[in-house]
Amino acid sequence: MIQTIYQILSIVCIITIMGGCNQKSQENRSGHQDEPSGRTIETQHLLKNLTAVARKGFLFGHQDATLYGIGWEGDSGRSDVHSVVGDYPAVLGFDLGKIELGHDKNIDNVSFEKIRQEIIRHYNRGGMVTISWHADNPLTGSHSWDVGTGGVVTSILPGGDKHELFLGWLQSVADFFHSLQTDDGTKIPVLFRPWYEHTGSWFWWGKDYCTVDEYKQLWSMTREFLDDRGTDNLLYAYSPDAQGPGEIYMERYPGDEYVDLFGLDCYHRDNEKGTEAYQHTLHTILSFMTEEAGKRNKPIALTETGLETIPVPDWWTNVLLPVLDQYPVSYVLVWRNARERPDHYYVPYPGHLSEKDFMAFYHHPKTLFCRDIQQLMIYNP
Repeated sequence: MIQTIYQILSIVCIITIMGGCNQKSQENRSGHQDEPSGRTIETQHLLKNLTAVARKGFLFGHQDATLYGIGWEGDSGRSDVHSVVGDYPAVLGFDLGKIELGHDKNIDNVSFEKIRQEIIRHYNRGGMVTISWHADNPLTGSHSWDVGTGGVVTSILPGGDKHELFLGWLQSVADFFHSLQTDDGTKIPVLFRPWYEHTGSWFWWGKDYCTVDEYKQLWSMTREFLDDRGTDNLLYAYSPDAQGPGEIYMERYPGDEYVDLFGLDCYHRDNEKGTEAYQHTLHTILSFMTEEAGKRNKPIALTETGLETIPVPDWWTNVLLPVLDQYPVSYVLVWRNARERPDHYYVPYPGHLSEKDFMAFYHHPKTLFCRDIQQLMIYNP
């Protein structure tokens, strides 16, 4: 990784200049410098750094990386990525599903206190955090994938029967984000990814279960509620599923003032027949995202991806990397290594057939892991 570090040293100059600016000169939601953003300076720096990093490479991320893995759970300082390459992912992803119900543990049976501790620990080691929310169905009381009853989004918008209930759910989310503070009181910046994969129809907020206008209202209501509660340590990612570029990607876009990063969730589903299709889809949509986000001065990211069980030995360097190498992707996040499902994992563990290739991926000049950003102090200027 030494080669990578020297190649991105120029980023430090950019960040140092940004970090030395007067804190009163803040950015608004759309990225212009003509009114205050209402965000912490650390959160503003994170947004700037996501753009700066993409000029030289991309951050590597893994969902729930330090919570559990293949054959272990809750070990302090452990992750399957670290076990293979001796370094942590630059980006850790976590999920808040079940926090809305007041539960102690999330959808993956991990305590919210443990998640909070891991977020603080990762920030202190120099890393970035992104958070999703598999919210339960507020109309039926079942899980996020309960799509048997329509009208869920309608029920939680202003005037709906579940509106007040849902505002209470949002308050629980806000309280958690407010709790993310270091010992000295610094609020940890987080990239929040609400209402993702909405171009599909497997979640109750998906395209078949609400109108375009209702989806946009859901997004704006969420953002405005959190803003009004002083949740000033959040950036917001818009993350459609891989349904197509153009009108499909942008159809439910809530507006530049509500979005900080253009994301994409796109999985490699069929390792035998789907490699070419997967790469083609990535090329098509990332090309579109690069153009559209560029017009708006916003970074882009591959917010979820991966090939389950990674049966292709050179998947990292011969399938994923050749595509990402062509676009200004700020980060890529692969999904979790489940400890409760032996066939549900997305990064190699020691002895896995793609371990050697993942090590080559780690050493590539464009892949940035935690040690890179830690040494450069990118997120704590």
